[in-house]
Amino acid sequence: MGAQELSREMRAELRRWTRRFHPAGHLPALPSHVAADPAGRKAGAVVEVFHPGSVRGGSVDPAAVAAMVDRGLAELIGAPGAIDAWRLLFARGDVVGIKVNPVGRPLAISSSALVSAVVEGLRSAGVQPRDIVVFDRFRRQLRAAGYLRDLPSGVRWDGPSEDWDRAQLDLDGYDRDVYCELPITDPDAHDPHDERARRSHLCLLLSRHVNKVVNLPVLKDHGVAGVTLALKNMSHGFFNNVARSHHARSADACDRFIPALCALPQVRRKVVLHILDATRAVFDGGPVAVPQTVWAHRTLYFATDPVALDLVGRAAIDARRVAMDLTPVERARAHGHAEAEPAVGPLRQPRHIELAAELGLGVADPDRIELRRITVGE
Repeated sequence: MGAQELSREMRAELRRWTRRFHPAGHLPALPSHVAADPAGRKAGAVVEVFHPGSVRGGSVDPAAVAAMVDRGLAELIGAPGAIDAWRLLFARGDVVGIKVNPVGRPLAISSSALVSAVVEGLRSAGVQPRDIVVFDRFRRQLRAAGYLRDLPSGVRWDGPSEDWDRAQLDLDGYDRDVYCELPITDPDAHDPHDERARRSHLCLLLSRHVNKVVNLPVLKDHGVAGVTLALKNMSHGFFNNVARSHHARSADACDRFIPALCALPQVRRKVVLHILDATRAVFDGGPVAVPQTVWAHRTLYFATDPVALDLVGRAAIDARRVAMDLTPVERARAHGHAEAEPAVGPLRQPRHIELAAELGLGVADPDRIELRRITVGE
């Protein structure tokens, strides 16, 4: 489905949702220089880098990943080398957050090899290790995934919450003044009279402590959102009270929820680079990962445009699903998976990608996406 095919009613509803945060009902446009500027942002550009040796015996090879990052970023930014590319995006004095995704541990996460390669790239641009923070929403998941054990020397780590809970209303670690209000609650976990139940607050780390973010999502399908890639790694990784977007079949709202949160100005302005980790990817049953639905894709995807990146990532997942005799995510049933996909029920909601384009967050028109495929390490 292209953005031009979205119904008039869907567009109007999305505008109503976002109007609560932007009182005038108008989402601020990104500055004109963001589309293609000296800082390296390029709308619609995606670079796919494949390395046949990036996964060996089920483990990610750090040297291969480092080579993929060097080549992919230079190609994306159009710089003569990797250091030049990093210096177009980052500089000494920047405080940079690296958003990882540990949910599919241990089989499919933002690999420590990728984190280390990004840290080295940031250091080559002059960013000091003490000014680099590896983070996710839940500190327990960071520890369980092994990030603290593998953290490069001097790099910090953080997370706004200790662990998952269904209500997700604790504001410790979140900015009380920066939130997006959306008219949906979880009736089994929320008091409808509590204004916190309708709000998702941005984490303090993003609102106050870092000025730039590198987003490291993982290539995975999702039982409600269809896919969980760059956009969802931000919406459901930066904010509290997001489980309400998919708490029950009768109230799933990921398609509108994800773009509304990603449209927050602090998110749009600060997330300057996305590297989608598809060395080990999940084609069904996500966001968790089980051996039967994980495959070694041996690929990294690079973009400054999260919408274009997600559209390319969704196509990669669909190609694998078709090869495994599964329906594409947009026709698959919500909460279904290969072993027992329900015969009835709502469809998944990968339309959040096209809806994000409606809010000016990137390019979702396949004819305007420039995808470059590169193989290294042959």
